[in-house]
Amino acid sequence: MDQGTIRMSTEIASVSGRRVWDSRGRPTVETEVRLAGGAVGRAIAPAGASTGSAEAVDKRDGGTAFGGLDVMQAVAAVNAEIANTLRDRDACDQAGADQAMIELDGTPNKSRLGGNALVATSMAIAHAAANQQGVPLWRHLGGKRDDFKLPLPEIQIFGGGAHAGRRVDVQDFMVIAVGAGSYEQSLEWTAEVYRAAGRIMQDAGLMRGVADEGGFWPAFDSNEQALDFLVRAIEKAGYAPGSEIAISLDIAATDFGRNGQYRLSADRKTVDADGLSELLLGWLDRYPIVAIEDPLGEDDGEALARFTAAAGSKVEVIGDDFLCTTASRIEAAADIGACNAALIKPNQAGTLSETKAALDAARAAGWASIVSARSGETEDVTIVHLAVGWGVKQLKVGSFARSERMAKWNEGLRIAERLSHSGGNLPARDSFPWGRK
Repeated sequence: MDQGTIRMSTEIASVSGRRVWDSRGRPTVETEVRLAGGAVGRAIAPAGASTGSAEAVDKRDGGTAFGGLDVMQAVAAVNAEIANTLRDRDACDQAGADQAMIELDGTPNKSRLGGNALVATSMAIAHAAANQQGVPLWRHLGGKRDDFKLPLPEIQIFGGGAHAGRRVDVQDFMVIAVGAGSYEQSLEWTAEVYRAAGRIMQDAGLMRGVADEGGFWPAFDSNEQALDFLVRAIEKAGYAPGSEIAISLDIAATDFGRNGQYRLSADRKTVDADGLSELLLGWLDRYPIVAIEDPLGEDDGEALARFTAAAGSKVEVIGDDFLCTTASRIEAAADIGACNAALIKPNQAGTLSETKAALDAARAAGWASIVSARSGETEDVTIVHLAVGWGVKQLKVGSFARSERMAKWNEGLRIAERLSHSGGNLPARDSFPWGRK
């Protein structure tokens, strides 16, 4: 088949949107892209509960239905303006299609048409292009590379903050199987820790249910108690804290910070930026923590730079709300020495091209990167393919429970099987900051 015929077969024939439902029972947007060659791609927009102010904005209908969260206006935008703009474009020209949508929207935060409409469509285009070529999305994104690896999972055990009724302030207490020899083994080890944590919580009478991302919803008396219980769970599962399984935290400090003051409700105290940094640095000394996300608020860049200077040689200091998957914000953060790793969320950026630009900016700064899901998720597994195809070494999906989470971990297993590595299929340990100590 000549190149002209291939391009004709990957021309976008139609784009359609529909309303579907996410893991919190809220409306979201699914886009279906059909190509001239017959291939179809589908993708669903996720939604966050803890959001940065610079994120692409979801289009919501307002009013009384579903608490004002309906998405029929965003769906209408997909079916009309976006569909008309993309028709006859080459789905293999991801950047061109994304730029056309950005210009059509015309706002800096995707608010006219909706970040949910754009990101669902952008991802669906990529799926359609891959399907037309008869290759998995990860290979389509990876191009001619042949060194694909699976990302190391970062998995929530306890949920807090905006994901669990703010019973504790820290949003995510997670584990990373830093000593695992394969992707499959990292899931096996985490499954044992998750089970052990559940038993410990039940025995202590501290279980209150399941948080938004599938982790246990705790009734702890302090943030530090959650860390103590997490270490106990690692040990009860039979693993060595630190050398085999380590801890990662998402502080999500923006959620409990105002005007440079941080209210730690679980600890019944308010501290300034230096006080919060001192508290967190103390945790780094006492617990096997290898990564800490959003330790200060999104408007506290100078304090975040000071924290990075103090902790960056020990752990990943990850920017989420502070960076919002935006290349220019990552470049500015790198200039002041704030963070040494970026969380990569496609719906924060609004299109795959902008997401990739943010990843490239992080790499140019010498940073680590983590592809991440959101608290409002679906069965969509696009982010797993992004992590593998783009060579991102870590993946944060949520917990080891609930089907919208497990769909993604299980997709990684399918990709691992297809890669058929004879040895380990994770990046080399010394390619992670904690592996180079």
